[in-house]
Amino acid sequence: MNEAKNVLGQRLKVCCSSPVTGFYRNGSCETGPQDVGVHTVCARVTDEFLAFSKSRGNDLSTPMPMYQFPGLQGGDHWCLCAARWKEALDAGIAPPVLLEATHEATLKYVPLEVLQEHSL
Repeated sequence: MNEAKNVLGQRLKVCCSSPVTGFYRNGSCETGPQDVGVHTVCARVTDEFLAFSKSRGNDLSTPMPMYQFPGLQGGDHWCLCAARWKEALDAGIAPPVLLEATHEATLKYVPLEVLQEHSL
């Protein structure tokens, strides 16, 4: 895999290793052809966002031990689908993002200026 870049054009940093996030479960918001959800936005999730995501059919707060998923709580960092983050933005509840750990593929969904307005 090529060295991944973040939205700032720099080397992509790790989003979170506890709980381990990312489509590839390596702590990074890397993406590739298999990642149809484009899990590229490193966000610090909020309780409001978790409730929103659950209402849209993606429950990120309930533990799923069979997948070694502890469930998220407000304040956790997680690689979110770019389209879901944009949907939350449009609803006025987008969680803050860590630009250094947000993959450049996100820029196909959200302009850098908007991400900067919502950065940690």
